Amino acid sequence: MDLLRSLPIGLYLEQPFTWMHHLDSRVKMFWLTSFLIAPLLANPFCRLGLSSLLIIITLTARIPWRVWRQQMGWLLMIACFAFLMTATFPDGMAIEHQIRLPQEFSLPQPTDYRYVIWSGGPVTITRRSLDLAIRISTTLFTLVYSSSLFLLTTAPEEITAGLESLIKPLRRLNVPVTEILLTLTLSLRFIPLVLEEVQNLARSIRTRAINWKKLGLNRSLQVWLMVAEKLLENLLLRAEQIASAMTVRGFTSPNEHQVEWHQLRIRWCDWLALASLLVFWGVRLTWGWKI
Repeated sequence: MDLLRSLPIGLYLEQPFTWMHHLDSRVKMFWLTSFLIAPLLANPFCRLGLSSLLIIITLTARIPWRVWRQQMGWLLMIACFAFLMTATFPDGMAIEHQIRLPQEFSLPQPTDYRYVIWSGGPVTITRRSLDLAIRISTTLFTLVYSSSLFLLTTAPEEITAGLESLIKPLRRLNVPVTEILLTLTLSLRFIPLVLEEVQNLARSIRTRAINWKKLGLNRSLQVWLMVAEKLLENLLLRAEQIASAMTVRGFTSPNEHQVEWHQLRIRWCDWLALASLLVFWGVRLTWGWKI
């Protein structure tokens, strides 16, 4: 099992170079923030529309099937599972009513409104449980997948450069912007190293063909504690090597060394994406409010 291929969440896709890669990182940050904020106080149709829009963006970007299948497949499965569980569970509105008039004197309902949408045996789906199911599943999918899609199509250097451009005014308040962004860049670059170390330790355990049943619970826990200790030791060693490499190259402080993260340029496609964002918020503010 290759963790670098089976768990691509948070990793940058270098090839193929899609139209999303061409967009400026600041524009993609605005879109990401919009996807994170738009589900708030939104109606079910708007929430379903946001999830569908993310899927359409993925398909139009022509991201390879092997990549978005691994990223979206499990997430869709979890979202559908959350939807089914929430829709079929009791909605918490356990209100019992008693008809005051005899059954023969009860008047017909003026509309076809029904609170219980479907009922069969122990399973009952109501309007409240269905609304709750849509809210939970779509929010889970939108928040996780929009962030994953942003990291998939944006290099760490572009993210750093975009954030530096956006939070540059905080320097007037003596906020260490460059140090924060350097830490963020190193953290993003450190994710593949963590996956590589976990993969190497998993392979080393598998090649030893350990019989876990004979070891028992206590010895198995001891083995996993040793593995966790070795993983932490390897990660600290990698961090020390990165720090030594930066020191050897003369990098002592971001304030004393000019750090060129990425050259930001606004192209025509970025202006088109910003115009589409205005249309997106126009539709959201007009028809997307919760009823």
